[in-house]
This record gives sequence, structure tokens and C-alpha cells, in this order.
Amino acid sequence: MESKLKLPRYRFLGENAFELKKKLEDFEIESVIFDGVTSEPTDIMVEEGCILYQANQCDFLIGFGGGSQLDTAKAVGAMLTNPGKISDYNGKEFKNELPFLVEIPSTAGTGSETTQVTIITDTKNDIKMLLKGAVLMPDVAVVDPTYSVKVPANITAWTGLDALTHAIEAYTSKKAFPECDTYALSAIKRIFENLPVAYQDGRNSYAREQMSLATYEAGITICNSTVTLVHGMSRPVGAVFHIPHGLSNAMLLKECLTFAMDGAVDRFADISRRIGKATISDSDEKAAIIFLDALEQLCETLHIPTMTEYGVNQYDFMNAIPKMAKDAKASGSPDNTRKKVTIDDMETIYHKLFIK
Repeated sequence: MESKLKLPRYRFLGENAFELKKKLEDFEIESVIFDGVTSEPTDIMVEEGCILYQANQCDFLIGFGGGSQLDTAKAVGAMLTNPGKISDYNGKEFKNELPFLVEIPSTAGTGSETTQVTIITDTKNDIKMLLKGAVLMPDVAVVDPTYSVKVPANITAWTGLDALTHAIEAYTSKKAFPECDTYALSAIKRIFENLPVAYQDGRNSYAREQMSLATYEAGITICNSTVTLVHGMSRPVGAVFHIPHGLSNAMLLKECLTFAMDGAVDRFADISRRIGKATISDSDEKAAIIFLDALEQLCETLHIPTMTEYGVNQYDFMNAIPKMAKDAKASGSPDNTRKKVTIDDMETIYHKLFIK
């Protein structure tokens, strides 16, 4: 018999997975909770999720939480219906349909509920795999900003800057196109206006709503226009040093975009004018620089730490640079930048995170 999932209206879903479980029971839907996901999901976690799903003869999946939980739910679904190991799909596409999948984000950042990708760490090779496929698009996404109200300030900042990175990279990508440009610029403006407010006052419902909308818009843009240099270089940092994804993006933002700027000066200038930092009378070059300055100020407002402040050992980081640069290049994301990016370029950028 075909399994049917009937979800109540989002405002009745409860505040956490255990409340959601109770709500499902009200509809005579049995469920089991998999809570073995950390901030950076791995292939091992995906395997454990698959085992739990099969042992309980489940019919569908609900990803409830931050981007890590949503990405894990996608990956579990993919490995339930596609043969082989998850590492077999790095750089390839999943083809077989997943079990019915609902995604309910509790943070405003990753936009995983709108994308056809999932990021999972290969623990054997210390790399973050970019796994793709149209089948990874959730069947249902429930975007409710009230879930993010209790998110701590630092997580609010890190996830919000992840969404901002999505929108900036999509707008400045080689693959950018008009429809997604509209979403990207809208997301960037919303984030600049509302992320500092949500960071300082997590219970500001308007700011939380705007961040949820911005995350959704930014997710749509990367689903079509893709990410570029920042994400390409951020994934290896997260894989090797286990830095949360949004934070590693934030740490790389200024150096990566400063490098990329002269390949897309007009686009960075567009952003600067859209967020009200530059005027029409400013040259594109000046407007682009004004935007980068505004971005740096935003990161300062959100108290983004340096690698040293976060506790990353400089010696270990320097030794890891050759591997991280090669892994970044292999991901393909840097090649979407509107400027040629070499492994040497990325090694130089990595060095700048410690050497000013």
C-alpha cells in the first residue's frame, strides 16, 4: 500500500523533533528519530541513518534542523535507493528517486530545502563531497522562521553569512542568468538589512522572517547559478579542521572576493548599489571596493573570528594548504568564478588567512 504523509499546518509542528514525533502520532503516523548528526555530516552518519531507516521499515524521511540535518536526510534517502557507497557519487549524480522527503529548516542559512545538492564528508579521504542530482530536491519544504528564534547569535551569524555567500557567488558566477539574478540581489539586500538585527535580537520576528526568505531566495540561486571560489575553498577547510561550514565561508569571504573582484567588477558594483552602499555616480571599480568594505564591516559586526581566534593551529593549517587547494580545485566550484583560478592562487589565499 502506498504510504501517505499528511502533515498538519506548519505552526502546529512543534518546536523540536520530539514534539514533531508527537504531532505525527496524532495523525497515526509512527516515526523514529535519528539524532546522530553533528555540525558536519559524514559518510558514517549517513550509513547509520540508512541502517535505522531499514531496521524500522520506514516509508518516508523528514529532515528537521540545520543544514547538516537536512543534508543528511537527503543523503540517507539517496543511499537507500542508489547502489554502491556514497563516495562513489562524488562528482556524479544520483539518478534513482528518493523516498518521500520533507525538509524543515530550523536555521536561516544553508537553503538545503531548495537545492539539488548535499554536502557529506568522506572520512577516509578528509574531503567534503559535493553530491548532486535532481532527485535530491525535497518533495515538501516547510519554511517557518519561528524555528530560528532560539538559534544562538553565533549560529545566526554563521548560517546567515552562508546564505549571503550563496547569493553573492550565484550573482557573480559564470552561470548567472537574469531570473536568478533577481533572487540573488533580493537575498543580498535582505541579509544586509536584517542579519545584524537577528544577530542582536534573536526574537525579532520580522528580521527572522526576512532571513528565512533570503535563505530561500539564495538557495534557488545556487541551485541554478551555482557557487564559486568561496565555497570551493571553504569545503576543504571544514573537512580538515572541522570548522562549521558557514563560519569557514565567512573567514574566506574577504580574501576570495577581493581576488575575484576584477573578473566581475560590474556585478560587484551592482550589489553595492542595490544595498545602498554606492551610488550611480560612483564608478564600477569604486562601487565594488565599497561593497567589499561593507562586507568586511558586516563580518566585524557579527564578530566573525580569525583562524587564530577560533583556535586553528597555524603550523597544521600551513601544512594542509597543498591538499586543501587541490581538493578545492577538484570540486569544480572555483572554475565557476569569472576569473581564472589556479591551485597556486588558492594556496596564496589560504596563506593570507594567517599572514596579513
